[in-house]
Amino acid sequence: MSQSSVDVPPKGGFSFDLCKRNDMLIQKGLKAPSFLKTGTTIVGLIFKDGVILGADTRATEGPIVADKNCEKIHYMAPNIYCCGAGTAADTEAVTDMVSSQLRLHRYQTGRDSRVITALTLLKKHLFSYQGHVSAALVLGGVDITGPHLHTIYPHGSTDTLPFATMGSGSLAAMSVFEAKYKEGLTRDEGIKLVAEAICSGIFNDLGSGSNVDICVITKGNKEYLRNYMEPNPRTYVSSKGYSFTKKTEVLRTKITPLMERVEITEVVEAMEE
Repeated sequence: MSQSSVDVPPKGGFSFDLCKRNDMLIQKGLKAPSFLKTGTTIVGLIFKDGVILGADTRATEGPIVADKNCEKIHYMAPNIYCCGAGTAADTEAVTDMVSSQLRLHRYQTGRDSRVITALTLLKKHLFSYQGHVSAALVLGGVDITGPHLHTIYPHGSTDTLPFATMGSGSLAAMSVFEAKYKEGLTRDEGIKLVAEAICSGIFNDLGSGSNVDICVITKGNKEYLRNYMEPNPRTYVSSKGYSFTKKTEVLRTKITPLMERVEITEVVEAMEE
């Protein structure tokens, strides 16, 4: 008894059709788009009563400072916040999507969101894109089980640590944490240490700069300290002010006469009979 074969789409696993297509295009001479270097310093630590997150406020487009005072600490839930490094559009899109899913989950269960739930949703989404979504995250929050701090890498791997740094200024910030962090920090000591770590990234990394944002999360409360420090104020302003010409100066005038219009008429001769 013969059976006819039918093409059935695979039930699971990854599809590598686009990878094969991209290889074919590269072999034919198409140049793949290059990546822009991103710059950020984001940190987090666990203190006696909760979690403190910190970030700088410089957004770059390669060598250009696109925004001097952007927000890199994203809302996830009333008790959970997330710092984002990498491509700004990716960090905002991923955190907004998971924040929406957490809200629907709270409506369905009638309970506050847990940090491990946000962590699972974020890492599953990033892993499914194999690192092509450029979002490196520091997730922190306080739930019924206590304070939690996690790092999530663009490929979906995670770490659970008492203090963490990410971004291009992470090495400078980590040096401050490793030298001065201790268990049982008070709120003021934690804020001071986070601000010092962010300033270390600002002054030692070209991709980080401008101001310091801090978010303090405790049980039943959060405090978002926008522009907590401004270590790079504008120190020089001209006493005369800056004046600009109202119109563009004409440097050279050249008039090119147009060619005379020539009319061409077609003469059609009648065919002889």
